[in-house]
Amino acid sequence: MAIGWLTGIYSGMQIIFTPILGKLSDRFGRRPVLMVSIVGTAVGFALMGMATALPLLFVARILAGITGGNISIPQAYIADVTTPEQRSRSMGLIGAAFGLGFTFGPMIGGIMSRISYSAPFFFAAGLAVANALLVYLILPESLSHEHRASPHEDAPIAEVFRHGHGWMFTIVVTTYFFLIAGFAIMTTLFALFTEKRFGYDARANGYLFGFIGILTVVVQGGLIGRLVKMFGEVTLARVGLLLTAASLALLPVSSNLALLLVACAGLSFGSGFASPPLSGLASQMIDRSWQGRALGVMQSAGSTGRLLGPLLGGWLLMLDLKKPITEYGRTPFFVGALLCFIGALLAFCLKKPAGDRSVENVPAVSSV
Repeated sequence: MAIGWLTGIYSGMQIIFTPILGKLSDRFGRRPVLMVSIVGTAVGFALMGMATALPLLFVARILAGITGGNISIPQAYIADVTTPEQRSRSMGLIGAAFGLGFTFGPMIGGIMSRISYSAPFFFAAGLAVANALLVYLILPESLSHEHRASPHEDAPIAEVFRHGHGWMFTIVVTTYFFLIAGFAIMTTLFALFTEKRFGYDARANGYLFGFIGILTVVVQGGLIGRLVKMFGEVTLARVGLLLTAASLALLPVSSNLALLLVACAGLSFGSGFASPPLSGLASQMIDRSWQGRALGVMQSAGSTGRLLGPLLGGWLLMLDLKKPITEYGRTPFFVGALLCFIGALLAFCLKKPAGDRSVENVPAVSSV
């Protein structure tokens, strides 16, 4: 029960505070808000390492959730300094960085845990401190003063849905929610599924997660820019969502390692094709002074999917417990596929905006 609450409270804080951090970055600039949020993440990890009682662990998770919802700030930074043609590729680089973390993070954590159970948290805190120092020393500000939100502007964050291509932005956000919710069902139940169906232990699952992470890096770090130029963001998002849905449906009927690897590859390529173009489209639909809030709202929808998806998946898994082992996991994975398919149907309602509201004469990055 405590583990569930610790997981849920982290996601809950991100749902609330990701758009708030984005709004602050629209007002004060990307650099200072990003730096403060990273320092907060470092403090959160350090508290986890020091925690000897459950209340302090909850405080640490709350702080980590509040400050960890800063993904919208680097995305807004990218929107500030790139043209529409470059944007999805650049958003993909963030996904590639996540893929590298997904690949090497658990391995580093396993190595550090041999020292002590607290060591991985202190090591993560040290990485966050180093990251904050790099932001302070070498990262210039991207949002010029004339494009920042007015200090007298008191519009609620929900007002972002009425800006620019508001109805299309709503579809993008909703599509992203269904993609993340469906994918989160997989990430939550994958290790349990492979253990029950294939007898894989933690080491074998580590290899599989590493395989998924490496493919994610290849797709989002290298292929996405070329594919966007060839097919456009809308088409690529549609294909990615359909491929993710098909791969989720294939996963529970995989009877051998070859099919399992095909499903894993499909999940990597599908999510990699869909996520960066959706972020790129969202940034093109909103005025520059609203980028942080807009991408914050989008990431808040993603955090909601990461919270609700596992809860739904865990409940659906209970329906498979009395079935033969060959049907274990079918219900949640099929429902995850359905969620991604709904997202794909929504994506067929999308159109690339005729004019990019976020860029009028993209300026050089400020040295402020």
